[in-house]
Amino acid sequence: MSSPADLPPGLDADIEKVYPRGPRIRAALRIPPDPGRVTILFGPSGVGKTTVLRCLAGLAAPTRGAISFAGEVWSDSRTGTLVPPQKRRVAYLAQEPALFPHLSVRDNVGYGVADRAARRARAAELVGAFGLEALAERRPAELSGGQKQRVALARALARAPRLLLLDEPLASLDAPARAELQSQLGRVLRGSGAPAIVVTHDWTLALALGDELAVLGRDGILQHGSPREVFSRPQNLEVAAAVGVETIVACRLEGRADGIMTLDAAGTRIYAVDPGTDARELYACVRGEDVTLEKGPFARTSARNHLAGTVREIAPSGPVLRVSVDAGFPITALVTRPAAEALGLAEGEEVAALFKASAVHLIPRMG
Repeated sequence: MSSPADLPPGLDADIEKVYPRGPRIRAALRIPPDPGRVTILFGPSGVGKTTVLRCLAGLAAPTRGAISFAGEVWSDSRTGTLVPPQKRRVAYLAQEPALFPHLSVRDNVGYGVADRAARRARAAELVGAFGLEALAERRPAELSGGQKQRVALARALARAPRLLLLDEPLASLDAPARAELQSQLGRVLRGSGAPAIVVTHDWTLALALGDELAVLGRDGILQHGSPREVFSRPQNLEVAAAVGVETIVACRLEGRADGIMTLDAAGTRIYAVDPGTDARELYACVRGEDVTLEKGPFARTSARNHLAGTVREIAPSGPVLRVSVDAGFPITALVTRPAAEALGLAEGEEVAALFKASAVHLIPRMG
């Protein structure tokens, strides 16, 4: 068994892509070559996630910078090096499956394997692995969206790529197909034998699949770490907004004692675990899943923050409801539909928003 020191270097990319009269996209990524390791490239629409993936695949040339993988230089603007996609042995899966309409499922899967006998064997192996046996002779027009994406994934793996690049792999699917394929996708990536980079702006997919997460903003990679660390502890306001922190409120330090900070947020007092910062002007960030709603009479609870407020809006958000409460400042709770029904939540109702001091993440306000 190889030790980490025996493994070849992984992906090392530090690039910039400039479009005439368009955006300037920057990204610096260093990813270990661990087989089955999944890195999520996360961020809002328009920051260049797909462009970064296309540069790694060789489908676009960076304006400046270099890309190397396993010690091989794939791209270097200083020397003019640009290795074509077919020589990188990278599997690139775009949002749309782009299957060959005239080929069967079996032939689509095996298409990239040159040797005929090897093609048949590899196609049979992957058709079985993805549960596509009953569909093997069908054409793409006879498949559902989820089935097409499974075929596209199988085809991407057929040539045993050294690196997998997936661009919003579940974005075009409806909710049931997305839920079914998400669990299968995790198993496939873990067993692929290659590291993977998955572009998404879906935080549930990022948490389910990712070993690490890189948040891309307009000025490059903003934060890199484990998905749970980045989502719960964003380093700055831009990352907090990018990872979808539901409540972000400006506040001022009032006092600190016994490891707890007392803060004034728009006239409402809140408490947070003291991170030891010297800043007195801060942003308090609270994720919606950490907020619990109650209606009186209120029970005793270990939650340090217990804010009285009024429900201003209830809106569906996938499998849960986003409940916006005016507690002196807007605070959002994510509530299951059964819980909302049990509470009898309705706009205009008075409620209490509860969250622990440890659920409040503080970011110093600059300037």
